[in-house]
Amino acid sequence: MLPNMDYSELPRALQHMLERGRSTAVQALPRRSFLKLTGALGLAVGIFPHLAAAQSTDADEVPTALKPTERPSAFVQIAPNGEVMVTINRLEFGQGVQTALPMILAEELDADWNSVRSQLGTNDMAYVDPLFGMHLTGGSNTIKNSFTQYRELGARIRAMLLAAAADRWNVDVSTLRTEAGVVLASDGRKLGYGELSEAAMALPVPQKIALKDPKDFRIIGQPTQRLDAQAKSSGQQSFGIDFKLPGQLTAVVARPPVFGAKIASLDDSAARSVKGVKAVLRVPLDRGAEGVAVVADGYWQASQGRNALRVEWDTSAVEKVDSEKQLAQFREIANRPGPRQFDADMAPLETAPLSLEAEFVFPYLAHAAMEPLNCTVRLSDDRAEIWMGSQSAGLDAGVAANVLGLKPEQVVVNVQTSGGGFGRRFSSSSDTAMEACQIAKAARAAGLKAPVRTLWSREDDMRGGYYRPTHLHRARIGFDKEGNVLAWDHTIVGQSILTGTVFEKFQVKDGIDAATTEGMRSPYPLPMRLTVHHPAANVPVLWWRSVGSTHTAFVMETLLDDIARATDQDPVAYRMKTFGDEHPRHRDALQLAVDKSGYGSRTLAEGRAWGVAVHESFSSVVAYVVEASVVDGQPKLHRVTAGVHCNLAVNPRTVEAQVQGAAIMGLSTCLTGSEITLKDGVVEQSNFSEFTVARITDVPEFDVNIVPSADAPTGMGEPGLPPLAPAFANAISRLTGKPVRQMPFNLA
Repeated sequence: MLPNMDYSELPRALQHMLERGRSTAVQALPRRSFLKLTGALGLAVGIFPHLAAAQSTDADEVPTALKPTERPSAFVQIAPNGEVMVTINRLEFGQGVQTALPMILAEELDADWNSVRSQLGTNDMAYVDPLFGMHLTGGSNTIKNSFTQYRELGARIRAMLLAAAADRWNVDVSTLRTEAGVVLASDGRKLGYGELSEAAMALPVPQKIALKDPKDFRIIGQPTQRLDAQAKSSGQQSFGIDFKLPGQLTAVVARPPVFGAKIASLDDSAARSVKGVKAVLRVPLDRGAEGVAVVADGYWQASQGRNALRVEWDTSAVEKVDSEKQLAQFREIANRPGPRQFDADMAPLETAPLSLEAEFVFPYLAHAAMEPLNCTVRLSDDRAEIWMGSQSAGLDAGVAANVLGLKPEQVVVNVQTSGGGFGRRFSSSSDTAMEACQIAKAARAAGLKAPVRTLWSREDDMRGGYYRPTHLHRARIGFDKEGNVLAWDHTIVGQSILTGTVFEKFQVKDGIDAATTEGMRSPYPLPMRLTVHHPAANVPVLWWRSVGSTHTAFVMETLLDDIARATDQDPVAYRMKTFGDEHPRHRDALQLAVDKSGYGSRTLAEGRAWGVAVHESFSSVVAYVVEASVVDGQPKLHRVTAGVHCNLAVNPRTVEAQVQGAAIMGLSTCLTGSEITLKDGVVEQSNFSEFTVARITDVPEFDVNIVPSADAPTGMGEPGLPPLAPAFANAISRLTGKPVRQMPFNLA
């Protein structure tokens, strides 16, 4: 969802962005307001009153011993009956953090897992990413960055409970121990956590605590049912789209067919006559566009009102992207010199005994989350409260404050469970929150005092922009008869995701966006010259699950297979050799997948072939060994065996689910019709009837295997996606004898 990043320069990057006026979301904020917006920990907005001191940047303020992210009171409430409520500092949108984070905390707390519950947080400063310094769910960073944080929170509360029991019994705290939500004395006395919680939370919070030895874990590492499993499987789970306040109105928006276009003329008389329609409002939208919001009693009435609008759009001032013409442009650009990330000597290309040339084409991709975008806003004279599925509640609150003319501390974002997102619920312009606040403000100005829920239809969502960019890759490779690469000349052409965002300063260097090139070359020590071009286009682009690795893994892993086939080498053995003496995690993951699949020892059914790929993204390694065939001219994936190295797996069930979900999403990109295309500036796809995702009949058998490790965990939300498509393509190439160079697959 977000690229692999170095966090160290983020606060400076945010200020640099402000000074350059790159983001329409924040460029109007005065510098002092922006510094208060970012706060001491980064982008953390709309704090609760009890954390107001931590938000201040005044020099004469007395610093507190613990950061907001370290204070147990913001994260845990223990009820008198012993129920433990854990607040999550992220968005839960299917990845399982609403269970995994409580598992981590409960481990050190010695809680009774059957009494643990969880809830989502807000844009309070306590809920920023402790390493990134801003509210953020992305980059597969939740468990990786908050593992120690939630362990320490649990350990601090446990120490406070022990101290409270020692005070009550007048004994030395060292004589006490805890177990499954109870404090136990050496003489057999015991007190439940619920009996001690009030006294414990009134005690000073210890700064230094001892953490468990991993060998003593009893919750972490155990396959655990998700806390939200019953609600989701029974249809009782509430998502952002379900949220409703008394008297709430619903708004839908007529958006221009071409990105950035404005209204030329509007006849809203028919719309205003629709029963239940309360207002028709012209509102500014993302990227300088204009739209028409229809506010009504409910979604049906608002939609009927929108259908009755007569709008003519002025598209004269905006570029009208055409996919076919864009590809031709990219091919021409690929011939030009450009910035280089790697610059090895290419002279051996001319004398290499063997060589190959390849061109790859990757289309725009929609996030296509099952829950379309939505945002509910309740305004008063001096306060705004927002309910939405947000991957960056602080950024969304800051944009809301700017739109509404409020101070950051006057805006509260209540993070809601979301039905997917894959990066779409975090754009640097906060377009969803910005649009909803513009509508709520206009509705209030029109005399409507009720809360307003802005709701996107499936068609709005699919045509609303922010896609995975389209890319063109070209490669010329020279190698010898043993498969040793002598020179690899590579070019990538595609839009930059990070230019103009809060991440530009430290992730776009020498004209190259790191989100475009991540996954190139590593872990293979290849002599590569990598040239990168970032043409601009009037198509909003954004990170998409596993970001640059969605295309770089495909290119690298299919080309390595090509070299192995050209030199009559087994693709597994060739990879193991090409890793060199390093990368033990890659070796272990690949070997585990090989061993569990029966690759090399089991004969496949006639018409099937093996495919192999391994890739590291977001600090985790996933290797796939797949079985595939071609049925009636169409590729068919039958079985996927995964070897996963994510260090310590906090909840193996979540890891398994994430690998399966990511692999199915990767499979979708291989299937005919899975691309977003444009004609004369208009997106041609509008719903799942025109944008393919894998159906149940497409889904293969899965066998997910995790390499045992006690090292600190790495991310798993995204790494399962990149190697699926190349493993599938490699199997198909072995069957057809032809390389797969295009996504989605085209076997014609």
